[in-house]
Amino acid sequence: MNPDTLGVQMALYLDVLEAGSFSAAARRHPLTPSAVARRIDSLEQALGCRLLLRTTHSVKATPAGLAFAERARRILGELNLARAEAVSLSSAPEGLIRIDAPAPFGRRHLAPALAEFLAHNPGLDVQLRLIDSFVDLQGAHLGEVDLVLRIGPLGDSRLVATALAPMRRIVCASPDYLARAGAPQQPSELLQHQGVDWDSLAPPYAWRFRCDGQWRQLRPKRLRLTANNAEALLQGALAGLGIAHLPTWLISEHLLRGELLPLFCTDGLPAPEPSGIYALRLEQAANTRSRLLLEFLKQRFGPQPPWDQALLQRLG
Repeated sequence: MNPDTLGVQMALYLDVLEAGSFSAAARRHPLTPSAVARRIDSLEQALGCRLLLRTTHSVKATPAGLAFAERARRILGELNLARAEAVSLSSAPEGLIRIDAPAPFGRRHLAPALAEFLAHNPGLDVQLRLIDSFVDLQGAHLGEVDLVLRIGPLGDSRLVATALAPMRRIVCASPDYLARAGAPQQPSELLQHQGVDWDSLAPPYAWRFRCDGQWRQLRPKRLRLTANNAEALLQGALAGLGIAHLPTWLISEHLLRGELLPLFCTDGLPAPEPSGIYALRLEQAANTRSRLLLEFLKQRFGPQPPWDQALLQRLG
């Protein structure tokens, strides 16, 4: 049976149940009672079961008919929502989208993507706030933002997360530092080197390596620079202060230009971490504007983000 025909017959069947007879249901449609009966007969034949018990003056649902009606209502409800969303997305959207994002990622990748998005959607506006700290969507910030970008593990299950891109991290250092100190050949040698790192809560997967079948955290013993900002760590690595373990979205251009050299990448680009780059929203904040932007960002950043594509060609 054609899916469109099935949808029409399900809606007609529900009308018959609600109205209580074929003739009453027929008055809701440009159909005769006999035409309604024929369509219900066709539906029952397609399903292979009896949905209605019929008398001269009324109809009554069988147990199978009651079960089918419950599911039919849900299916038609979802279908109507899908149609409404498709219509809204096909029309020119208007309004403001408010976004908070980590400052380094926002400057490098999100801001250029938003400029392209806005060029294709002249009715939309974006308010972008670049931040260096996490925002509590459930607290005072509630209602002030539509989307929040997060990098790393997610802690609040009450929020709806949309994955935008995978997250990779590479151990790297400047050519100047490696010329002075030598290049470590395996992660255990990091203990003998200088480095740059986060000054407080490090990312969960930073400096973690698979050694002898176990995960170990190995990092340089002496940290020449610690900071709470990824761009500050990048500058320290570029200046030759030591070895860093930084995300590819931050360092890919410097690796490609040879300003930083990758370490421990003889087998190619490291695998993505279990966590990634996400856009978070409250469930009730799923407006059409935000959904349109989310779809654009998913296409722009994933599943193979542009900052990783050239590295994959270089490192294999």
